[in-house]
Amino acid sequence: MCQVDEEYSGHLERRSVPGVSKSCVKCKESTAVLIIRVGDAFCRSCFKEYFVHKFRAMLGKNRVIFPGEKVLLAVSGGPASSSMLAQVQEGLSRDAPKKLRFVPGIICIDEGGACGQSAEEREKAVDLLENILRKTGFPYYIVPLEQVFSLPDSVLEPVSCGPEGSGLSYKAAVVQYIQQNQVKQRHSESAGEEAQDAMACLGVHSQYSPEHRQALERLFSSLKTLTAKEDMLQTLRQHLILHTARINDYSKVMMGDSCTRLAIKLLSNISLGRGAALAADTGFSDPRYGDVVIVRPMRDYSSKEIAFYNRLFGVQSVFIPGLDTKVPDKASIQRLTESFIIKLQADFPSTVSTIYRTSEKLHTACPPLNSSAEPAVKCLLCLCALDTKADEASAFQAILLSERLSVGKAQSDPPSSNTAGSPGLSCCQESGCEAGGCCSTSRAPASADLKSLLCYSCRLTMKDMTAVDSLPQYIMLEAEKRQRRAQMKQEISEFLLEDEDDDQE
Repeated sequence: MCQVDEEYSGHLERRSVPGVSKSCVKCKESTAVLIIRVGDAFCRSCFKEYFVHKFRAMLGKNRVIFPGEKVLLAVSGGPASSSMLAQVQEGLSRDAPKKLRFVPGIICIDEGGACGQSAEEREKAVDLLENILRKTGFPYYIVPLEQVFSLPDSVLEPVSCGPEGSGLSYKAAVVQYIQQNQVKQRHSESAGEEAQDAMACLGVHSQYSPEHRQALERLFSSLKTLTAKEDMLQTLRQHLILHTARINDYSKVMMGDSCTRLAIKLLSNISLGRGAALAADTGFSDPRYGDVVIVRPMRDYSSKEIAFYNRLFGVQSVFIPGLDTKVPDKASIQRLTESFIIKLQADFPSTVSTIYRTSEKLHTACPPLNSSAEPAVKCLLCLCALDTKADEASAFQAILLSERLSVGKAQSDPPSSNTAGSPGLSCCQESGCEAGGCCSTSRAPASADLKSLLCYSCRLTMKDMTAVDSLPQYIMLEAEKRQRRAQMKQEISEFLLEDEDDDQE
């Protein structure tokens, strides 16, 4: 038993706690200035080398970006995207030991119209962003979110990409890029003229009309929950980036999603019913658009590492209020998930890394679409593979049955649209199609019609929308086109040969 006057001959051993007074774990010489994780104390120079190497290793390991390719950097002004822009700047500088070999461009989406900002606040934020982008020397595009109401319907059309080569074609592209650079160095005079022409068209700042601003306000006011608003904002932002990349011949788009952001997106997407698209939403590359591939080179960095790097090396960033600024934790599913992970990470430092490592093991269940696949197999909004073609004995069908029973719709008594005319006759056969008829191009698809073209998660977003006709015109036109194609296929289905019959023959 312990005694009161017990004496100890030696001192108790104390656990060594890492501090800033310790030496760097890499060079063992300089004094550490920061601690990333327990036991990982770095000095200033070693931390920069570690940070830069991780970015280069992520691009070199995957080999998705070929030499000479045009890459569009999606910069929002936040810490992660600003740090990504700084890494690209350093990789393309003359002093870089292993220079990056792609041609960069920058895109910024002005989302102030969806967040309720005034014109003065939006102009001030855009000016701050433009000052940062102009210093890079890269061509940049500042696109307001209102531009979605002037997009063509070809944005949502599936585009097939040619077969990408593996290691041999990548090496051939490197050799070709080196030869082209040698030719450019010989013609230095023409290179100076090209630089002047590039500086003349350096930045493009698009404007928006008052009608588009009102349409955007009407669209987001029709969404009842903040969860649906954030999901719709993400969808429209992706469509704008995709369209800008296509019209300017960019084949890759770099996103600044960090490890922390991807962990939050993983859990929130599961809660939103996007489990089938997790591999595309959180992976390094996202080839869902065909000709434009989304890459995430910042996915190995935590938000703590990014914050340290920006502070130590003076990387400028701009804070722009968003939809979730100054809202309570339970305002939306995304905000609640973010609060849960951040608080859990403070007590258990391996939380984000554990979730992130889980996302690396995910693969899409649906095979990649080839050039012969039909357009209707992709979701109308997010352009992911439809996950609603499930068996009757599935959880999705059980949810649909539960919804029908809770709403109280009578299956045996569907509403008839031909009550005034003869049975079996459509409006075309009775009096011809007028404005708003079944064959009219101005007819807006109903909410029930759109559901068949959406994945499960986008159906939940449309369920929270009070006015479907407030969607941008290019979405409605594409929905109408897919519905006409499905109707035509149903009419000629008796004359089509199935794949199973062809295999048996």
